[in-house]
Amino acid sequence: MKTILVSRCLLGDPCRYDGTSRPYPGIEALSERYKIVPICPECDGGLPTPRPAGVRRGDRIVTKDGADLTAAYRRGAELALKKAEETGAKIALLKSRSPSCGVGRIHDGTFTGGMTEGDGIAAELLKENGIALYTENDLSKLL
Repeated sequence: MKTILVSRCLLGDPCRYDGTSRPYPGIEALSERYKIVPICPECDGGLPTPRPAGVRRGDRIVTKDGADLTAAYRRGAELALKKAEETGAKIALLKSRSPSCGVGRIHDGTFTGGMTEGDGIAAELLKENGIALYTENDLSKLL
């Protein structure tokens, strides 16, 4: 059975910045095909729940009031990669649009809801290390 990293918020853990989760319909079917390794790079990096929303601006993650959260996001990304290496996971199912987990499109850094091309910090590190990335919008491709 293959191993897959999965964003904890998609599994129902209320670990998002606002203290909620984003359980995704049908995600429980993954356990029939994969060993699931839950991750939350933001929490694992030391950020509390709830916490101020962060956005990616270049290589930095900042809050609306300008607080720099980059170190915690990077620490969480490194821990996600470590979990992948320790468990042999070559696939990750991550929360779309997130500044840590977003794949291909993330919030544009303006706090207006706009989007831009790019990856979150954890997604970027996982991709650089050969992990295949998917979001909840790609669930059918994994099943």
